[in-house]
Amino acid sequence: MKFYKKYILGITLLGVLSTSCDSEWLDREPPNILVDDQVWNDTKLVTGVLSNYYDRLPAHTSLTGGWVDFAAYDEAMWSGYSGNDWLNNLVTYDYGRWGLWDYGLIRDINLAIDKLNTLSTLPAEQRTQFISELRFIRAWVYFDHVKRMGGVPLITEELIYDFGGDPSYLQYPRNTEAEVYDFVISEMEDIAGTLGNAGSKTRANRFTALAVVSRAALYAGSLAKYNSAMSAPISLPGGEVGIPAARAAAYFTKALAASETILKEGGYALYRSNPNLGENFYEAVISKNGNSEVIWAQDFLLSADKRHGFTYDNVARSAREDNLGSSAITPGLNLVEEFQYLDGTPGILKTRTADGSDYLYYEKVSDLFANKDARMYGTIIYPGASFRGQEIFMQAGVAVWNGSTYDLVESNGLATEYSDGGVLTSAAGPHRSIQEVSNTGFYLRKYVDNAVGSSTRGIRSEVWWVRFRLGEIYLNAAEAAFELGQNGLALTYVNALRERAGFGTNSLSDLDITDIRHERRVELAFEDHVVWDYKRWRIAHEKWSGNPNNPESMIYSLYPYRVVRPGDERDGKYVFVKSVAPRFRAPRFFQMANYYSLIGQNIIDANPKIVRNPFH
Repeated sequence: MKFYKKYILGITLLGVLSTSCDSEWLDREPPNILVDDQVWNDTKLVTGVLSNYYDRLPAHTSLTGGWVDFAAYDEAMWSGYSGNDWLNNLVTYDYGRWGLWDYGLIRDINLAIDKLNTLSTLPAEQRTQFISELRFIRAWVYFDHVKRMGGVPLITEELIYDFGGDPSYLQYPRNTEAEVYDFVISEMEDIAGTLGNAGSKTRANRFTALAVVSRAALYAGSLAKYNSAMSAPISLPGGEVGIPAARAAAYFTKALAASETILKEGGYALYRSNPNLGENFYEAVISKNGNSEVIWAQDFLLSADKRHGFTYDNVARSAREDNLGSSAITPGLNLVEEFQYLDGTPGILKTRTADGSDYLYYEKVSDLFANKDARMYGTIIYPGASFRGQEIFMQAGVAVWNGSTYDLVESNGLATEYSDGGVLTSAAGPHRSIQEVSNTGFYLRKYVDNAVGSSTRGIRSEVWWVRFRLGEIYLNAAEAAFELGQNGLALTYVNALRERAGFGTNSLSDLDITDIRHERRVELAFEDHVVWDYKRWRIAHEKWSGNPNNPESMIYSLYPYRVVRPGDERDGKYVFVKSVAPRFRAPRFFQMANYYSLIGQNIIDANPKIVRNPFH
């Protein structure tokens, strides 16, 4: 594996124009600047530097940025203000959509490591811990690069420009994709024992590092296996893209070993604090009170005035506390139907008779969703589900019997009344065209704060963004074990998650890769996994094919209607209509060129040794 020194911090030009200042004035310490000796010999200041770098970690989605992309794939769509309707009309994904080239942060980390090594007089153990934490952040940044870009130059030391006019000796080619994954894994393994921060959920410790190994090694193993299995594998001659198939088993072995160490030694446990299994799953992500499942999170705190507006932007319409609040991200029927019934049957909602000749009639809108995987409730607010102690009642209109069929009557507004005195369209919708109310018939629950005031501009939310939790580690272990032929072990891990979701003990007696992928979809929805999973399995171009006849490329809705049929036993009951979500315009279209992101021309102009990614 080859490693390269790092980019120079930059060039500082300082001109001093003075003929009258004495040397004593010139030699004074600046009153408002911390010098190196002060920073790198003060544990609080070094911790402050680390905090800054944690805050600068790149993220595809989080609660403070990028979360609109929840509506860009196949979990949800955009029901917010019309200015973002382009999310429902993505003709294709831009080649540079997932691009990342953050060598500014890498440079700063490398310089900090150098300063601690050369200037700091802190005790050796403390310096080692700080350096280990910096190496963790750097390796995480490289992991974020490689999953988007493929191989990138590995720069691990400071590069010094000699001002000679020829910068070519500072220009290095891309490392191979495998080398970058190997670097991430080996760095995490090497520093795991010296990170300290035992028990912390916001700073890296031994088990955080192993969680990165669990995920990164699984990704590398999948790429080695599934890219090689393609009829035309995606690769570059120098290995900047493409991992040899022969390496898959070794990566899966590392992923399984790291996962099992966390499961056996980490002291973590699946969250089981609430007997209501749906609420329990919701709390497993948002609760900070004795939550033994969360491994690493980006935290927020009201008392420190570090808050976010995710709940303000995504709360269910009828539960909002601020008249300008929104309901931007709304899950699609596609995802809802992924959640199975507790008897193990597929989760397709039963809205029509077997022969399709008539609707099925329900006493309450919530009855349609009975006996489903509890993770659905913990992830999605469906018609009739509760939030903040109130029912989120949804009704799109009324189905009026005309003597031979039903006329579907809807309203131009919300909280409207039909001529019979009953509800026409509820305050929560769904609605075909009004913005900031669900267009799909569902609202998001996961990560939406149920605390009073959290959906107001004045208070906002302190719910954390979970980067790793034990539920993922179970699934990583299951997938790695399955890929290694250890099906019994894989079943053990998958069934543990299913049991928490309300399925019986050992609800699955056998499984294949489709089962594992299904479990990831329902367990980890809206936790920034779907894009990276589909990419590493090399199925994104099949899932999002750009074909409107491919249901996985579309976002579907479910609209409840109250039956108006006086004198009939069905009067007042509810029927449901499935259709493409009305504001959804273009099928998702992922092209082969989207598997690796575009490297900008500015980067190639600055360093001609950088080769382009395939198809670009």
